[in-house]
Order: sequence, then C-alpha cells, then structure tokens
Amino acid sequence: MAGTVHRRGLDAQGYIEREGSLGRVPPAFRPVVAAARDRLLDVYGGRLNSAYLYGSIPRGTARVGRSDLDLLVVTRQEPTEEDRDAARSLGEALDKEFPEIDGVGTLLYGRARLLSEPETYDLGWFVACLCTPLLGEDLAEDLPRYRPDSLLARETNGDLALLLPRWRDRIAAAGDTDGARRPLVRFMSRHLVRTGFTLVMPRWNGWTSDLGEMAEAFAAYYPERAEALRGAAELGHEPTGDADVLRSYVDELGPWLAEEYARVHGVKASRPAD
Repeated sequence: MAGTVHRRGLDAQGYIEREGSLGRVPPAFRPVVAAARDRLLDVYGGRLNSAYLYGSIPRGTARVGRSDLDLLVVTRQEPTEEDRDAARSLGEALDKEFPEIDGVGTLLYGRARLLSEPETYDLGWFVACLCTPLLGEDLAEDLPRYRPDSLLARETNGDLALLLPRWRDRIAAAGDTDGARRPLVRFMSRHLVRTGFTLVMPRWNGWTSDLGEMAEAFAAYYPERAEALRGAAELGHEPTGDADVLRSYVDELGPWLAEEYARVHGVKASRPAD
C-alpha cells in the first residue's frame, strides 16, 4: 500500500490544486459568508487588501451547527491591535448571529508578510492552495505553484517541537472543565493529524484536507502509530474535553511526531514573532 502512487489533489503536472471555491459553499452557509464579506468591507475599508475563506465551508464539507467559519484577512500594511480587535469583534458577532456556524476563526496578516520569501512555502502555500478568494486581490497570482515535496513539508509543519511548550501552557491555563478543554482537543487533534500527514505527504504523493484520509495515509507508513492518529482524526471532528487526551498529545504523540519530522524533513526555518 505504501508504494502506491497517489494523484489526489494534484493537477496533471503534479502541482497541488487549489481546494475549495465559492461555488462549493453549501446553501446553509451562504448567508453567513455574504455577511462576512459585507462586514469585512465595512470594518476595514481601504486598509483591506484581500479576504479569503478556508476550511470545510469552501470545500463544501461543512456541517450545520458543527463547523466553524474560517477567514484569512490581509491588510495593506502590517495589522495593528485595532485591526486584531476588529477581527475578534466581527467573529463574535457573526458567531452569535448565525447558528449555522460553531465559532469563527480569523487569521490576520499584512500583504508583505504573506508574499515574503521566508513565507513562500508556508503562509504563501496556504494562500495559494488552501484559501478561496472572497474579496480583493488574489495573492496567489504572485506566488509559485507547489508540489507535495519535502521542502513544503518542512516549511509548513516542521515546527511542532517549538509549539509543544506553548500547548502545555494553554492546557494548564484551560483549567479543569470539559468546556474549556474541548476547543483545545479539537485544535490540537487537527494539528497533529495534519502534521502526521505532511510527514508522509511526499511519499504518498498527493494532497487532501480530509482528516480521515490524512490519518489513513499516515497509517500506511507508520502502522505502529496508526491508532493514535486515527483517534486524533475522530476527535478533530467530535472533540471531548478529556484531559488524558491532551496529556497524551504533549507527552507522547506530539514529541514523537516532532522528533520523527526533524529526522525526515529537518526543522522549519525561523519566522518573525507573531
């Protein structure tokens, strides 16, 4: 199975195809997408360079009442604290108004950062391949095309070792309630599955954003860790607030993944502090 050549998510030349489109947005989510588009223009005005959707809604796989709305907002200059506060307020208002979504996640970056050389195979790839244009200039026109190779793997997810101490701090700050831990389980589960997938992505030779398919691709090369990643894929969709899960992520699965990633692909180049 591990020797099979996969072409999923690639075009005829072997480049990763852009996933998602406005045409794939399920009808139930179109009102919130339209509201987000209009309000982004109202909030940012001339400061706004571009806005994108990403995640399950533009892929057409979102579930009503269970999926969040994921936005990338690009400002003409580096975003200010005022810009960040505006993004938080906008997300909270949309989440409150539209029961079809379960939260809003907004990434906010300046145009120069996204087009900078250090970000070409990280945020640049994210924009060009995983984001659906919603407003303004499409930065993908100024970015290269991407293959599922080791360079891309390293620059997208080769920083897990640096993230784990921060994850431990977030777990400690979350307290003892299931409600506080549940979002962390969802976030960390998804991140670990994606990291496991990009670890094997060059050998699998394809691209997918489906957590279940990511876990199965990983399992073909690391059968001894397959159960752990399959479990994380399930929790990425249906998270619990289990403290033992979070401990296993930062004490077992996460450290192993970080070490194996560095061995196979190397360590991600340093980035400016966010």
